[in-house]
Amino acid sequence: MTPDEYCQHKTSASGSSFYYSFLFLPEAKRRAITALYAFCREVDDVVDECSDTSKAHDQLDWWRDEIGNLFHATPQHPVSLALSNYVEQFNLAEEYFIEIIDGMEMDLVNNHYRNFSELSLYCYRAAAVVGLLSVEIFGYSNRKTLEYANDLGMAFQLTNILRDVGEDAERGRIYIPQDEMSEYGVSVKMLLQKKTNPSLRNLFKHQAERAEKYYVSAMNNLPDVDRNQQRTGLIMAAIYQRILHKIEASDYRVLEQRVRLSAAKKLWAAWSAFRREKKWYKQYVNS
Repeated sequence: MTPDEYCQHKTSASGSSFYYSFLFLPEAKRRAITALYAFCREVDDVVDECSDTSKAHDQLDWWRDEIGNLFHATPQHPVSLALSNYVEQFNLAEEYFIEIIDGMEMDLVNNHYRNFSELSLYCYRAAAVVGLLSVEIFGYSNRKTLEYANDLGMAFQLTNILRDVGEDAERGRIYIPQDEMSEYGVSVKMLLQKKTNPSLRNLFKHQAERAEKYYVSAMNNLPDVDRNQQRTGLIMAAIYQRILHKIEASDYRVLEQRVRLSAAKKLWAAWSAFRREKKWYKQYVNS
């Protein structure tokens, strides 16, 4: 199995919504973003699958060293071997890979966040930085596109937090800010009871509204000149917003069921977004 094949397998096996957006990219960019996503899966799996915290810290330290190897031409892991073909081509920054690892390590040392300011640092490291790396692969000419990437990454992470709130609580991880839980009269025990009450519903609605604001901000920050190059991110957004809207349509019953889209619906959302953006670009170049 080649490094690129390893990354392809790692990405497709995850069942992530992101996979469907990668299908519409040219080969070099598709391989690069697949390698980036495989890296994210590797370090995320360290935290999710290792029950020994000290060993998880050691493995993340290994990945920090491996990123150093990647940027000094001595990578060892299949993922970093795959990435080595693209770091210079797409100007991928070493410090962003370290930020992602730091974000994963936050899950080992923090099981709650006092306020959104604290949570936003986690979201930035775990998702917004991935967005900033992704736009380098997709391409851009206006630096305002970096603001779009940051906000879209934040929106994705906040959507994930709301979707997975029950599962995360069972793991002892509470990503909803403590001050907001107190404001809405919600306890950790309530998150574990798999029953939605008005207090929970109002708290979850507040989280959904915040995520929606980040989607809106992202779209407002995306310059028209870069919109076609950022088509993959817009396809991701179409899928993730459907998940968020499905949560809203379920009356925020995320504790009672895992809100998800089928593979067919993800593919349809991706294809619909692709066609919409293709039509938009045609009108843009002819205007």
